Amino acid sequence: MKIGAVTIGQSPRVDVTPDILPILGDKIELLQAGALDGLSREEIEDMAPGPEDYVLVSRLNDGSFAKFGESFILERMQNCISKLEEQGVSLIMIFCAGSFPDVFQSRVPLVYPAKILNGLAKALSKESNIIVITPDEQQIQQAYEQWGPIMKKVTPIPANPYGDINEVYKAAELAKDATADLIVMDCIGFTREARRIVATITGKPVLLCRTTMARVVREMLDGELTAD
Repeated sequence: MKIGAVTIGQSPRVDVTPDILPILGDKIELLQAGALDGLSREEIEDMAPGPEDYVLVSRLNDGSFAKFGESFILERMQNCISKLEEQGVSLIMIFCAGSFPDVFQSRVPLVYPAKILNGLAKALSKESNIIVITPDEQQIQQAYEQWGPIMKKVTPIPANPYGDINEVYKAAELAKDATADLIVMDCIGFTREARRIVATITGKPVLLCRTTMARVVREMLDGELTAD
């Protein structure tokens, strides 16, 4: 079975697939497309977020990361969706935990990690009090806006998943001292190793974006995969 993934950065996301392919299973063929595929560093730098833009952070093919405005990539994301549909995918995962406007057209289900994480966190946080580890300081206000309507208390902590691992350690130490009953690692870039670090230091339950989405997708497809 073919399924698709659209990254807001450049594909393939070789940093993500090692953590999710074992969950999806060997009957899945994952096809990828990226909103920044084929663009140079200079072209991407021209997409720097403006004062009113929704800020996004993602990985590039050379292993570095870029920060850019959502408005620059919506049309390019739609092109990725159409391309994957033409290749015969059964559903498409969005490799980004950000919030997107309801503008995409698709003949197959689009799976947004933000919606999955929002629902699970609301169900699992007994005190409605969470820590959100987000990639960049510029995304702190966005974290309040995304999580504030469904949580009584939100504590955003920035840590770049594409930078020095010490950022994750520092975020974990801050999260350890914060009062909350659940931590959400709110970016597809955070690895299972990063989750292990945060869970070990804080002693708190942690939702990891990439593996949470993969498990939901596996559940969605389980009947079809078993029947094959």
